[in-house]
Amino acid sequence: MADWRMRPASMADVETVAELRAVVLRADLERLGRYDERRVRQRLRDGFAPAHTQVIEVGDAFAGCVSLRPAADAHWLEHFYLATHLQGSGIGTAVLRGLLDRCDRDGTVVRLNVLQGSRARRLYERHGFTLETEDPVDVFMVRQPAPAVPDR
Repeated sequence: MADWRMRPASMADVETVAELRAVVLRADLERLGRYDERRVRQRLRDGFAPAHTQVIEVGDAFAGCVSLRPAADAHWLEHFYLATHLQGSGIGTAVLRGLLDRCDRDGTVVRLNVLQGSRARRLYERHGFTLETEDPVDVFMVRQPAPAVPDR
């Protein structure tokens, strides 16, 4: 696995994140007949919350991002994008595991949505997410916090 780190996002990251979103979602959105070059970027801009977002860097280069947004009954895992050349390298799994460990310690439910047919769904299922609802475009998933393991 490449050497990586996370840092807090800022508004200066929004265009870089919007571009990565357009690249990584393009194939799935085209398959679903939903790709719109402008809209895919604008939806990110409209929902970008740097206070809840971390940027993933490999070396000193932007490699991806993830957001964990608090809501009334859960945290929403959003905007989890990793550069295509780094997918499958273990970085996404490590990032997700770290976020979920924190939610487990806090007893927090985590929700997300993923596009129908996306390979990312398998990653989420491996980490305990289960189907909550779905429609022709989106799959909504939920993960209950793992029970605490007593110290031995």
